[in-house]
Order: sequence, then C-alpha cells, then structure tokens
Amino acid sequence: MWSARQPLRRADRDARLTPPDDIVSRLDHIRSRIDRAASAVNRQPGDVRLVAVSKTFGLDHIRAAAAVGQKDFGENRVQEALQKMSGSADLLVRWHLIGTLQSNKARKAAESFAWIHSVDSLHLLQRLEDAASAASTRPNLLVQVDLAGEAAKHGAEPSAVPAIFEAARACRAVRLVGLTVLPPWSEDPEAARPYFRQLWQLRDRLKRSGVPGAMLQELSMGMSHDFEVAIQEGATMVRIGTAIFGKRS
Repeated sequence: MWSARQPLRRADRDARLTPPDDIVSRLDHIRSRIDRAASAVNRQPGDVRLVAVSKTFGLDHIRAAAAVGQKDFGENRVQEALQKMSGSADLLVRWHLIGTLQSNKARKAAESFAWIHSVDSLHLLQRLEDAASAASTRPNLLVQVDLAGEAAKHGAEPSAVPAIFEAARACRAVRLVGLTVLPPWSEDPEAARPYFRQLWQLRDRLKRSGVPGAMLQELSMGMSHDFEVAIQEGATMVRIGTAIFGKRS
C-alpha cells in the first residue's frame, strides 16, 4: 500500500518549469481552443473530454489544475500514478492510464484507474477483467491501435481489433468503450490527420460489423500540438500535457 508520506520520484520534484499559477491561464486558453475547434465542425464543446497529462509533474501542479475544475488526469506509469493518487485522495478527480501497460501491472491498474487507454491484446484484456472482478472495480478501457507500425510504440494491429471487441462482450467487470491511436511525431499537425481519420473509419467498420455502439463511444486522440485536428476528425478525448504544464525536464 502506498503511503501519502512517501516522496515522489525525483522527476516529479524537479519538473516545475511552469509555475502552478500559470496553469490556470493555460487551462483557460486550452479550453477556449477546444471550444472553437468543436464549434468549427458543428460539434458541442462538451462532447470533448480534456485529459490533462500530468506525468512527471508534482502534486502542486495537479492541485492547481483541479482547483479550477480539471477532473481528468493522465499518467504514463502505474507506480508514479499510485504515489500521486495517494497524495491527492481528497481531490474529486479521475485518473487515466495512457502509457503502455505491462500485463504484470494489470492488477494495480485495474484497481486504481478509472480509464485505461492502452489495451493492445486479448491477453491484457483478460488480465484486466480478472483483476477488476477481484477488486470490484469497473474501469473503462480503450483499445490502442497501431496504425503506423512504429517499432517503439505499442498497439494492436487493426486486423486484431475485432477479436478484442468480441472477447470484451463477455467481460462483466471492465467496460470496453472505444479506441485510441498515437500517430508518428511530426511538428506539422496535419501529418496526424490521416491516422485520426483511419481510427474513426475503423470505428465505423466495427459498428457495421455488429459491435454495439456503447463499446465504440470514445475516440481518444490528439495531443498538445495536434488536438484541434483530432477534434475535427471526431476525437471525444484529447490528452494535453505540455500546453498545460509546460515542457518536462
């Protein structure tokens, strides 16, 4: 069990490049950009969930964002997130695991996170189902799809995705609710558009094949540099870290 007195890793203590006071204005600016991007394509701004990616940043940054209404926070590492959860138990926030999840961390992830964005295999789905059932939790899951074939990134091959959704129909603890993608990095936001478009096209094919709409509600895609393009292509969740908290050390 993690103790609230346990110190954060050095990266959390040192990543203070954006003073917490600046987070309020940064969040306001990002929310305005989300609203404008959604309105420009006749979508409701409230249909897009903002996940503030707080990995490597400390509790002062999380508390500053939570104080102005930010509810969803994204973390890459289970261990780091557990420390932050322990030190912020008084906050009414939701935690998202957005990083790669190894199967040996499935139990802790299923017990602790409201959302897990990185399901990439039938094996991991079943590990999370078993862990959530044992812990009486109900995490929401997203299948991470590998659309670029990058060796350094994880994700299910598109051809493997239907089998994961079929298996998820039998799950009683976890809830599979959508898809996510991480396009190759590019400074040009437009370079990500084909990948975002391929993801919603995959979502539509799954719907036509008989996958229930409730299992395909969410498209988690878009980060600080390309989230407006992602919203244009149907993102229901955007994961933004640098534009809120600043560059990481």
